[in-house]
Amino acid sequence: MNRRIGAVTFVVRDYDEATAWFTDVLGFSLIVDTPLGDGKRWVLVGPGEGTPLLLAKADGPEQAAAVGKQAGGRVAFFLHTDDFSRDHARMTAAGVTFREKPRHEGYGTVAVFEDLYGNPWDLIQPA
Repeated sequence: MNRRIGAVTFVVRDYDEATAWFTDVLGFSLIVDTPLGDGKRWVLVGPGEGTPLLLAKADGPEQAAAVGKQAGGRVAFFLHTDDFSRDHARMTAAGVTFREKPRHEGYGTVAVFEDLYGNPWDLIQPA
C-alpha cells in the first residue's frame, strides 16, 4: 500500500496575499492556482519536496477567527532545511520574525519563526 498526505489546509485571509508571502518570502513554489467559481480557488504552495499547503480563504467568522491560530498557538508546521544558516539569514533579510535565536537540540538546529499571520513554525536542520 502506498499512501501519503496529499496536502494540508492552511486558512488564509486572502489568496494573493498568502501566495505572495509563501513564494516571495519563504521561497516556496506555486504548484497550482485554479479558479473554482464563486471567488474560491485551489491554491497549492510548497517548498519543493514533501506535502504542500492548500491555501484556503477563510469563509465566515468562524474560519476567519482561525487565521493565525492554525494550531491554537502551538507550532504546527516544521520547515526542514539542509542549510539552517543560509535559510535563517535569507528569511531574516526578507523580514521574517524569529521568536528566538537558533538553538541546537538533539534532533537538530532549530528556531521558531512566525508566518504572515503570526502562526509559529519551526525552521529545522535535522541532526
